[in-house]
Amino acid sequence: MELRCRGCAGCCLDWRPLVADAEIGGPDHERRGSYPPLDGTYNLVPLERDEIRAVLDAGLADALTPRLWAAGPDDPHVEVGGHRVAAVAGRPAFFVGLRKPPKPVAPFDRDEASWLPTCVFLDPETLQCRIHEDDLYPAECADYPSHNLALGLESECERVETAFGGERLLSDDVDRDAGERLLLGPQAIGGKVFCHPRPDEIGDAVDRLASEVSSESRRLGRASGEAASGDAAREDRAEFVAVAAASSPGTLAISDHHYEAARERALAASSWVGEAIAEWTRLADAGADADADLAARVEDERGAPPTPGWTAIDDDE
Repeated sequence: MELRCRGCAGCCLDWRPLVADAEIGGPDHERRGSYPPLDGTYNLVPLERDEIRAVLDAGLADALTPRLWAAGPDDPHVEVGGHRVAAVAGRPAFFVGLRKPPKPVAPFDRDEASWLPTCVFLDPETLQCRIHEDDLYPAECADYPSHNLALGLESECERVETAFGGERLLSDDVDRDAGERLLLGPQAIGGKVFCHPRPDEIGDAVDRLASEVSSESRRLGRASGEAASGDAAREDRAEFVAVAAASSPGTLAISDHHYEAARERALAASSWVGEAIAEWTRLADAGADADADLAARVEDERGAPPTPGWTAIDDDE
């Protein structure tokens, strides 16, 4: 598989506000099941249990957020808060992904930046991932778009080509090993899809998570819910992250010891990521000019890992 990623980052941000075509901008093109998510985040990247643990150990739990799904009339479910939530054995199902705060980005070689929901680890200036060659880099990102191609789904690369022209997916040869790592169905339980053991205790958290949308999405009417702060509470995220970290692959078992330790680490996380999210959100809500150069002040000066820039990559090639 060969990709042209320079100047794109279409898989790392919500570029739908840049197009008027409702079909191109539809929210469901990469959904791999029948359940719609409760939140309004576009293409949330699911992390595996060991990846979640690694992020916790790195002190970056403030980069993580859970996703739950709405169940249909005949689907396995549990009533949680004001929602009918997809469930396994009476436990709300969820996965954990990377948050997408608003950032000033100019993808697809656009002349001007726009405030768009963007992965916490994407550098708005270079449009490169800050953890690309790090041990924390998610397998889902490393394999993309092999999973889409293996499932016969349109990739974000192809959608960008349709919307903005150019070539992004240069070769569609599927990485066989990546296809085998899909983790779909029952084998995903405890490994990528997790189940909360105490649905009666998380009603308020689920209500807040269901309303979690970015400032940009609210302004553009991209989502139906709206929380007062536009973000779920730190405690809400920590609760689900801890359950995921304490899960056992292939089972519904939760280790109480690992849960308590993970929740404590998640609540204590205070990294450059969390500080940058707060500042990006403040600037976007205040209507600040979208300027990718702000990344130096908002992220770099807080300790964000640098990116190599495209010149360095071109020289290597």
